[in-house]
Amino acid sequence: MNRAAPDGFLDVPAGRVAAIVTSLEMTVAPQREANSVKPPGVEFHRVEHPSIERYLRLFRLVGDDWLWFSRLRLTESELVAIIHHRDVEVYVLRVNGADAGILELDFRDASQCEIVYFGLTGAHVGKGLGHYLMLEAIARAWAKPIKRLWVHTCTFDHPSALQFYRRAGFRPFRQQVEIAIDPRTNGELPRTAGSHVPIFDV
Repeated sequence: MNRAAPDGFLDVPAGRVAAIVTSLEMTVAPQREANSVKPPGVEFHRVEHPSIERYLRLFRLVGDDWLWFSRLRLTESELVAIIHHRDVEVYVLRVNGADAGILELDFRDASQCEIVYFGLTGAHVGKGLGHYLMLEAIARAWAKPIKRLWVHTCTFDHPSALQFYRRAGFRPFRQQVEIAIDPRTNGELPRTAGSHVPIFDV
């Protein structure tokens, strides 16, 4: 059994970042909306066996603003083992021929799917594309024989992310605090990434 964390304030060590992570789930497939029509100029397709370079370029294009770093800490063989796995699906959303969003679905745990990565580039947030991308994520996940679809978000993400997932039909079921090495202090990300999160490295 996990011990309860102490109440009060805890200092985050220099060179680290701390985020509150909220996990949400959906245990019943919703009805697909009748108006889930692809917006003009949008392409959406699965990328079969993406190269490491292609995958990381897309990952960083979307994720640098939100301090996504977990994939950057994997070796090439570790990353390939995930993104080329038969039960992992990587999708790209493109607008007028340019990459604009990523969706990654992980079916490796029996009877469930995790939305591992879901996001748009900053220029395309707030234009209704997130709604379209979520409808596609839900449809593709529940097209498989799953009993649970889940996702997590954190306080580094867009401030509307948690409510966005709840409006999509997800229910919060767990909350955690994550402390990790700040990817801007070890060169994994530029110091300009995630400007809404302060850097403490002294």
